[in-house]
Parts: sequence; structure tokens; C-alpha cells
Amino acid sequence: MTLSKIFKAYDVRAIYPDPLNEAAAWKVGCATGQYLKQHVEDAEGDLASLTLPHTVVMSRDMRPHSESLSKAFIEGVLASGMNVIDVGMCDTSFIYFAINHLNAAGGVQVTASHNPINYNGFKISGPYAKPIGATTGLKVIEAIAEKIDDPDSFDGKGAYEERDLWEPYREHVLKFYTPPKGGRVLKVAVDAAGGMGGKLVPKVFSNLPGLQIIPINMEITGTFAHDPNPLVPANMKPTQDAVLKGKADMGASFDGDADRCILCDEKGEVIGCDHLTALLVDHFTKDEKGATVVYDLRSSKALEEAITKAGAWPKKGRVGHVFMKATLRETKGVFGGELSGHFYFRDSFYTDSGAIAFAAILSVLGQSDKPLSEMVAPFKKYPQSGEINFRTEDKDAVLAELEKKYADAAIDKLDGVSIDDWSKKGWWFNVRASNTEPLLRLNAEAKDRATLAGLMKEIKPMLGTEDHGH
Repeated sequence: MTLSKIFKAYDVRAIYPDPLNEAAAWKVGCATGQYLKQHVEDAEGDLASLTLPHTVVMSRDMRPHSESLSKAFIEGVLASGMNVIDVGMCDTSFIYFAINHLNAAGGVQVTASHNPINYNGFKISGPYAKPIGATTGLKVIEAIAEKIDDPDSFDGKGAYEERDLWEPYREHVLKFYTPPKGGRVLKVAVDAAGGMGGKLVPKVFSNLPGLQIIPINMEITGTFAHDPNPLVPANMKPTQDAVLKGKADMGASFDGDADRCILCDEKGEVIGCDHLTALLVDHFTKDEKGATVVYDLRSSKALEEAITKAGAWPKKGRVGHVFMKATLRETKGVFGGELSGHFYFRDSFYTDSGAIAFAAILSVLGQSDKPLSEMVAPFKKYPQSGEINFRTEDKDAVLAELEKKYADAAIDKLDGVSIDDWSKKGWWFNVRASNTEPLLRLNAEAKDRATLAGLMKEIKPMLGTEDHGH
């Protein structure tokens, strides 16, 4: 059995049962146990203070095969000699909390996030819930797993126990929630798409002062009510319809494993996550002048301006949760936001949390007399292209050509190529290459629509054929 098909850049993910099945799960579990054991034993300093250095925390989502994959993975971990604490079915941000709450060697969520129901996978974290991706240990786990020929040769006898951590998790998330002022009650439509939001929202946000939830697709049936990716506009429709019908103050749609949250205002307008990050800047920096806020480099200039205006430091981050978390941790940033709907919090162990993002927005909205659309309006001042994909065979040649053509502008190569001529010509753009396909991804912004149209006319022919399938 070759495992290369199931290992990706950030996690293990594939179609069930071929190539991802219980036999593969056992091997990856055993390899993860061996890796974390070695990782903790080799480490010095901060890892020496782990309370449970030989324990892996396990959790899973609601997919029909998650339970059997989790069971096989756990058996693999136990065979490696590591112990397991199983915290059951929960959202992905729960496992990040659990690893830190228990001070364990690491943890694993069985999920395929927003992928269709026939997919599954493993999101693996190390101590302090630091993500384990291809460059931070996942390649090592893959190599260990590939070498396992005879599972019977592993006779580790790790201890297994189950624990319910919902009460401390609720307490942790609600540290970020302030009830609305003046006895106001916020009415909020929430769509869980049949995913883990259906467990998270009732467990954490029920019976709160000042909050009335209009539930959508909260039932957990082992399948999704619709494609659980709220970045796709069609998937926001149930939320938007419920907001308008129920005259709600806002709507929220969670992805399959509920670590991402996309919002719409009281008019049913979807709010860009860069504009949402801008709205949260004051909330997270008001008591800490000079704090760093990390943001996705594809974000609007309005966000950078909002951070500077708040007396905070703007720090651009590479796209992807592994990079965003690392940047937040390195800069000791207070908060970060990504266009994908991931929001990151220093006071939640530098991890992302859909639940905390939801709690924070409710707090900000509840303390204001304005509707959400008015609060976001100041940040929607520059026209944006949105992400457009182009099919091209020689990605590197195109990027080099762009650098040459715009040599007079400011060029940044943090992630792909960012070219900024904002001060003179009033525009900037970023072009990134896909890791897996012959695609380039363009994001552009300008001070006005005419400037954006002119820029797009100039650069689109250089990028290849526009791809409408992504």
C-alpha cells in the first residue's frame, strides 16, 4: 500500500475507502505516535514542561467513516506506545484547545474539512497545537508510515481513555463574548450545513444573554445539507435567505469542520474576510497599542490602513493556516485574519477558531448602535478583483515577466509576486502559483473602478487563459 496519495501539504486527506481506509489510518496513527514521542523526547526547553508528554488527543467530525478511521488511528497510536485521550465528535478548533488544556504531546482531528462527504483525513498537530504540515514533520510521519510492513511487530501498550471537555471549551470560547449593551438581543441566523457547527453552536452559544439564534441545518445526520464550503457564494444562500426572512442582525455560515466562519450583514450581503478583520482590529488592539495584527497578503489596502490607524503594526502573512499561525506566533501578534475565513487569536494559543471569530463579531456588533452593514461600509472603499485563476503551463516564466514589466513598482516575493504601485498609480496586485495545478491565482485592487479595469486589461493577457472551473 503506497501512502503518497493521501499525504498533502498541510494534512492527510483523500477519498474513502480508496486510497484512505482503516489499514492506512492504523499506519498513519502508529507513525504519528512514533513521531510525537521522538519529537517530545528530543526536545528541550518548553517541551520539557508538558504535563502529558506521552499522550495524543483524538477527535473526529460527523462523517459516516470518521468513527471507524478514528478507531483504527487510535489503535495505531496505542501500538506505538503512546497514550490516547479521545474527546469525541467536535469542531476542529476544539482539538487545538484540548491539546493545550491537557498540555499533551499533540492531537489529531479526523476530518476532511469542507471537502465532499466521501473524503476524509487527519489534521495533525504537535505540542501547543502547532500545525504539522509537509515542512514541519508530516513528511517524516509519511516516511515512518511507509516503512511499516507488519503491524503485529508493534507491541506498545498505550492507555486509552475518553473525556468530555465541552464545559471548559465553552468557558474558553465565551471569554471572547461580551453580551450586547442595554439589554439588546441580537438575532443571528446560523447555518451549520449538517457539519460540526451543528454540535458547536448548541453546546457553546445556547442560553446566552443577548443572543437569539435562528438555526439552519443543525441536525447531524452523517451527511451535509449542502456543500459545506461557505466561500462558494451559492452555499451562503440559506444563511442570506434566513437573515432576510427573520429580519436578523447578521448571518453566519460554518464550513464542514466549523473552524471557518463566513458572515453576511442584515441586508444579506456577504462580508469579505479582509473587511471583517478590519472591523475587529480596534476590538483586539484597543488595550494594546503597538500590537501586531497579521493579515493575508491578498487583503484590501483598507485593512492595512485600519491597522495603522488603530496604532497597531500591520504584518503581511503568506496564504495558508500553517504560515499564518507561524507568523502570528513569531510576531506575538494579537490577532490575524485570512480571506479563506480562518481567524487566528493569540489568546487561543495562536490557533484559528470559527467559534471565537463568531463570539468576537457578536461582541463588536452588540456594543454598537449601528447595523453591521454600516460598521463594515468604511472598509469597502476600494474595488477588488476577487481571486481569478488562469491556466498556464510555465508559471515561473509568467511571474518573471511580471517582475520585468513592473520593475519600477515595489515588488515583494513573500508568496508568489506582489507588485504595488499604490502611491503613484493607485493599484496593487498579487499573482501566486497553485502548488498542485498549472494555475496562477490573481488578486488585484485599485483606488477606483476605472484604474482597476485598466490594470486588469493590461495584466490578464500575460497570465494565460482564464479558468472558470476553480
